[in-house]
Amino acid sequence: MNKNYYAVLMAGGVGSRFWPVSTSANPKQFHDMLGTGRTLIQKTFDRLNRFIPTENILILTNERYNDLVLQQLPMVKQDQVVLEPAMRNTAPCILYASLKIQKMNPNGVMIVAPSDHWIEDEAAFENDVIACFDKCQQEEALCTLGIQPTFPNTGFGYIEFEKGSDDNLKKVSQFREKPDYETAKEFLAQGNFLWNAGIFMWSVETIVNAFKQYQPSQYTLFEKGIPAYNTDNETAFIKENYAMAENISIDYAILEQSKSIYTLPATFDWNDLGTWGALYDKLDKDPNDNAVVNAKVLLEDAKGNMIRTPKDKVVVVDGLEDYIIVDKEDVLLIYPKDKQQDIKKVLNQVKDSFGDQFA
Repeated sequence: MNKNYYAVLMAGGVGSRFWPVSTSANPKQFHDMLGTGRTLIQKTFDRLNRFIPTENILILTNERYNDLVLQQLPMVKQDQVVLEPAMRNTAPCILYASLKIQKMNPNGVMIVAPSDHWIEDEAAFENDVIACFDKCQQEEALCTLGIQPTFPNTGFGYIEFEKGSDDNLKKVSQFREKPDYETAKEFLAQGNFLWNAGIFMWSVETIVNAFKQYQPSQYTLFEKGIPAYNTDNETAFIKENYAMAENISIDYAILEQSKSIYTLPATFDWNDLGTWGALYDKLDKDPNDNAVVNAKVLLEDAKGNMIRTPKDKVVVVDGLEDYIIVDKEDVLLIYPKDKQQDIKKVLNQVKDSFGDQFA
């Protein structure tokens, strides 16, 4: 394995649209959402570990998930778990991790990847990432993997790339916010738009230089900690200073300002597993299009349902179509699939009515 390859696995999100399985105490990345026997974070780690040394994979997460990370990834040492003492979006934590890696290895190239996405063709993923790594080792480039859109999705941001190039890696002209439906249809018709999957690659030198140029105050804050990083003094420095960082995403902080962004149209199937419906799309179905995880089912006049329970729970459904049916401990959710985006709202109502212990 190439010792210059590093990964930062983003594992701090809550995934509230997967309630009641995903909760603030135990978010979706720590669950076996697909019924494969491996949790999403375990599958993501395995995928990266195909070509990135175990000790070069950092897990970036919230302090409260430290024990979950170490339980599920026993091959990871405590110093590989990079803990955020405060929620400050993606730019500060990426800068922090990048400075840690640069101190370990100034020649490092790194991938920043979410811990909760579904990617089936892991060999294609590896090839795409290494192609971007090669670009990043040769020049000051910031690379992203873009997903070929299959329909006018309004839930993703888009990457617009310059037309006319035969190169596999395309020069990015701009990042576009989540569009309305008509705009999304226009994007697809133009042919030079990709979904933004939030998967980034760059050399540590390039990303640190980008922060110096575009986010100088953020860089100055974290630069002061360089003597402490990867030592016993790191935790104290971060606890004292992290909350002072500006709350800003890597997209706004760096990517929308840099002129050296490239995107590689991914050669693998991808799903962000952002909702129960997205999970439903990736699961095997019975002849009536019901997707079942863990449950033993008796289904009558039931079509298009997403059913998930604890292992081997018996579920009887009669006369339901296109519903999400999820049973977890003290919560049972029976909810129309076409209203899945409202689950976040429902979660807040449950908190208000019954308390945080159910959320």
